[in-house]
Amino acid sequence: MTTEERLYKLEGIVEGVMATLPERITSLENRMDLLRQELKGDIAGLRQEFKGEMASLRQEFKAEMGSLEGRLGEQMASLRQELKAEMGSLEGRLGEQMASLRQELKGDMASLRQELKADINTALNRLMLYFSALAVLLALLTLWR
Repeated sequence: MTTEERLYKLEGIVEGVMATLPERITSLENRMDLLRQELKGDIAGLRQEFKGEMASLRQEFKAEMGSLEGRLGEQMASLRQELKAEMGSLEGRLGEQMASLRQELKGDMASLRQELKADINTALNRLMLYFSALAVLLALLTLWR
């Protein structure tokens, strides 16, 4: 086979390919359009599924938050009650201690008062003795003169 024959043969093949090429391109374009449409449909479906899942998750989240708020409120109320009870108990104990301290203080004050009275009486008795001794001295001085 000569080069010319090969060229003619190749020309025939190229012409055959060129003749079928527009059909193939059109077919390929049609397939691409179909795939695009299919992809758009799949994307739209996925979007709808995503929106549904998001709405479902929002509802679950809201329900869970409501539940948490309820439990938190209950715990806070319970803690308030415990705190009030503890404060009442502390007030009672503090009141008892204050009353006990008052009684001790009153007892101490009464004891100090008695001691002070005794000391004042002792001092007055001594003073009376000194005055009596002074009176005796004055009387003796008057007699000796």
